[in-house]
Amino acid sequence: MTLLETTPTEALSVAMRQGSMAEHTEAENAGFTSLLLEGKINELGYLHYLEALRTVYGALEKVGRTLLDDAWVGTLHDLRLERGAAIDADLQYWSERAGVELGNVSAAATGYAERVEAAAANPLLYVAHHYTRYLGDLSGGLAIGRVLGRTYEVAPGSAGLAFYEFAEIEKPKVYKDGYRAALDALPLDAEQRTTVVNEVKVAFGQNQALFNELGENLAAYQR
Repeated sequence: MTLLETTPTEALSVAMRQGSMAEHTEAENAGFTSLLLEGKINELGYLHYLEALRTVYGALEKVGRTLLDDAWVGTLHDLRLERGAAIDADLQYWSERAGVELGNVSAAATGYAERVEAAAANPLLYVAHHYTRYLGDLSGGLAIGRVLGRTYEVAPGSAGLAFYEFAEIEKPKVYKDGYRAALDALPLDAEQRTTVVNEVKVAFGQNQALFNELGENLAAYQR
């Protein structure tokens, strides 16, 4: 991973997106991800993916709640974004549908969660992880939900796809615009901006590690 330096004249949200573009593209093109979007991952594979995400979001939301009074995090961490309860509901559905008990352990997800938990000591790092997951959920995540609905023949809003439903956010685009504006308004100096952008690159690397780990078990996951 190549570390970047940012310039104060560039909007932070733009620097975060452009500075992590290579890592973002690499994570999106991981084998497991591509097969999932092609409808070629079975229920077991999707269940294990969700279990890994639950580990990550458990850390993300625990730290987010402890930092609600932080000057930086407090402007971004909206409880309406939290995914933990939705993932829990989906896990029960997919556990029954796959016919297996919950309890799969992901080393990659554990490492990712540990990185998020460590960010509690430096809220700027947490901002990077918050942006990577939640803005992604409100962007490509919504499209992924529609693809999975067709793949597994699950109607939108039905049990099994709660992770992709943001019932309290009526207009995702408007919300995302406001989120980016809040990022751009953070009073950060050049060094702090660079810290955030480089941690976004790390976060996408953690996501790719998770997908790579799932990809090691494609023989069991492919439909």
